[in-house]
Amino acid sequence: MKKDVRTRYILPAVICLLILAGVGYYYFFTSFTGKNETVYVYIDEDDNYDSLMYKIEPVARKHSLHAFSMLARHSSLVDHVLTGRYALKPSTGALQAFRHIKSGMQESLNLTVPSVRTMNDLAGVLGGKLMLDSARIAQAFADEAFCRQYGYDTLTLPALFIPNTYDIYWNVSLESLMKYMQKENRKFWDDDRSAKAQRLKLSEVEVATLASIVDEETANNEEKPMIAGMYYNRLMLRDAEYPEGMPLQADPTIKFAWKQFGLKRIYNNLLYINSPYNTYRFPGLPPGPIRIASVAGIDAVLNMVHHDYIYMCAKEDFSGTHNFASNYADHLANAHRYAEALNRRGIK
Repeated sequence: MKKDVRTRYILPAVICLLILAGVGYYYFFTSFTGKNETVYVYIDEDDNYDSLMYKIEPVARKHSLHAFSMLARHSSLVDHVLTGRYALKPSTGALQAFRHIKSGMQESLNLTVPSVRTMNDLAGVLGGKLMLDSARIAQAFADEAFCRQYGYDTLTLPALFIPNTYDIYWNVSLESLMKYMQKENRKFWDDDRSAKAQRLKLSEVEVATLASIVDEETANNEEKPMIAGMYYNRLMLRDAEYPEGMPLQADPTIKFAWKQFGLKRIYNNLLYINSPYNTYRFPGLPPGPIRIASVAGIDAVLNMVHHDYIYMCAKEDFSGTHNFASNYADHLANAHRYAEALNRRGIK
């Protein structure tokens, strides 16, 4: 009789517990989104609990959203939401999603720093990928005091950034980002690269500046060491005609001075601009890079081809490569062929 009583009451209790466990598992541990790919939720400084739920609702299954809301309402998440980029993977349940967002366990992203022409361009890229305002970044990049904190000024700052893909958090502060870039810059300028720069008697900023000109001259990485060698010859040339060194006369610096990067031809009236970037008027390197130099450009300078060329002109076949010359007469002949090719194509 006692055995029947136990069976009568215990078995239903066990069944109830199993049902409750199943329901709990379904609500708290099954896939939060029900999708086969990872979904990311971005929480910024303006978000609160209500806007967090608003962002989560479109990607969450109804029962998961209900379970998340129940957990959140009984936690500090109601009063304080941590910024970040949170990954909702196919295996993520409501409980795990809640724990990650409540404790700020965000997922990093791959940030690619590109070889762009201006710091405003870089500010736009960073603002589009991170929780940073592009206008604020641009303002900081134009602030001398801000740049000095990291060992540069507003003209040399492009030399800090090494184009690469970095693993970083979406909500990184600008100050932390700059320190991270400093650390990566030091890793890039290892003993080998530093020794090569010293042998050339160029600082790291000067290498980046020369590399930026080389990058603007061609996208052909194989030819970059030749171009670097040609400009280096001009920098080092000292004679009666050029006691301070031969002017680089680099057309990309004229485009940079005018901020007209689409120019196809550089006419004489453009060469009189009173700018330190006018390498037709002022000998030596300009005061800073005219773009964020590529790794290929920097290494082309450090491993330049040593030759006796001091002139170059784009090839008339528009291949993106150049004809080189060691004397002015040969250079004029190369320039004439290129000018005729431009005229035939109606390029002004």
